[in-house]
Amino acid sequence: MSASQVISNYESLSAITTRMRDAAVHGEWDTLADLEQQCSRHVATMKPADAATTLDETSRQRKIQLIKKILADDAEIRNHTEAWMGQLQRIMQSNRQEQRLHQAYGA
Repeated sequence: MSASQVISNYESLSAITTRMRDAAVHGEWDTLADLEQQCSRHVATMKPADAATTLDETSRQRKIQLIKKILADDAEIRNHTEAWMGQLQRIMQSNRQEQRLHQAYGA
């Protein structure tokens, strides 16, 4: 695989993580899950070619830049999903308490 193809793969991956970040920001969890699967498939196809390709300095710097952006997207996605998981946990606790009260006092 050529250096330009490797960079193109990273640019595609970056585009996916940008879409994932946007989905997380807007609370579009189904879209995020679909994009996570797409991202995993993309990474799996990239790995063998990436490891076997030698990059010149310009391509290496571009790859580093893209990886940093992908990691920044990942951190933002994590921030949004952790907040959402916290909300979900509070809702579930509230529902369990409500269920216990209903069982204890009946309705």
